[in-house]
Amino acid sequence: MNEKSISWYNRFRRTPAFTGCVLFLSVLLINIVIQTPAKFLTLRNFNTLFSKNTPLILVTMAQSLLLITGTLDFSVGVQVALVNVVTVMTTQEWGIPLYVGFVFGILASFVASAVCGAFVSLLRLPTIIASFSMIYIIKGVNVLIMNTPQGRIPRAYYGTYDSLLFGFIPFSLLFILLVFMIWFYVKNSRIGLHMYAVGCNPQNAYAAGINPAGIQMKAFLLKGFIVGLAGIALTLMSASGNPLQAEDYGIRSLSACIIGGLGFGGWGTMGCGFLGAGFLVLIQNAVYYFFTLLVKLIPGFSVNSYWQSMTSDMIIFLGLLMTIVTAKGQREALRQGIVRQFIRGEKYVK
Repeated sequence: MNEKSISWYNRFRRTPAFTGCVLFLSVLLINIVIQTPAKFLTLRNFNTLFSKNTPLILVTMAQSLLLITGTLDFSVGVQVALVNVVTVMTTQEWGIPLYVGFVFGILASFVASAVCGAFVSLLRLPTIIASFSMIYIIKGVNVLIMNTPQGRIPRAYYGTYDSLLFGFIPFSLLFILLVFMIWFYVKNSRIGLHMYAVGCNPQNAYAAGINPAGIQMKAFLLKGFIVGLAGIALTLMSASGNPLQAEDYGIRSLSACIIGGLGFGGWGTMGCGFLGAGFLVLIQNAVYYFFTLLVKLIPGFSVNSYWQSMTSDMIIFLGLLMTIVTAKGQREALRQGIVRQFIRGEKYVK
């Protein structure tokens, strides 16, 4: 390894994404070994992984925006379900085209995000309390709109979502690429710089002429758009409506962000959230195929889905622990950020 490579590696080790990248590549290698390269490294497998997990990946990328600005939203999961039920019911009850229903779904996500953002950034309520309260409010709205799972999506829509564009690009990947392009623009704009400044220290940002409440509100609205895309992806994936799905996306997206290298306030990027979400997806995939392999190799061996879930959750917990312990900068950012989630209501002064 030459000096230039060593210098690049040392710089990369100091970035927020280092631990998340190591974890992601490690579990990627484990998947290849368990499934064999011939089965894992196929377009069909990649298409399945993206189409089934794009909603979670998008929600994690949306959550990463909030963490960068020093806040969070546990209700993102039920907001995804809100987009789903609004899309399905407006299409079913009003007889409008599905793509118009998607617009109403995204508008519903904007409203939910604006309300949560107002509680947190304008009314200065503790973030954890406000977002947990929004879970039950939005869940109630979901059930009022759709009391039981129902609806059906035309085959042309969900068939396209589950297809390969040009024969090799998963169509669902376009949702993720669109969000990355938006983030690239935002990060390199004045708003992006202000988001990092507010996340690092809102008091100092206010003293420098930045409005922390306004920046956090813009982050919530942008998060609402991305969650709207996640709701569309979930609708196309499930091809129906369900008011009580995806609630766990809130805590899972936060876990993925931390594993990927994000901390509360000015630490990390949206790419960290993508790596963390990829880690969660691939861990669950590896655990499933590992137990499937054991069933084939050991006569009489059987295991239910609860054991698989427990195993994958334990590995995710170890990943969280490893990320926090090994990344000193992230650990400090998390500590300060968690304190700020409980202590709100302070006034910014110059």
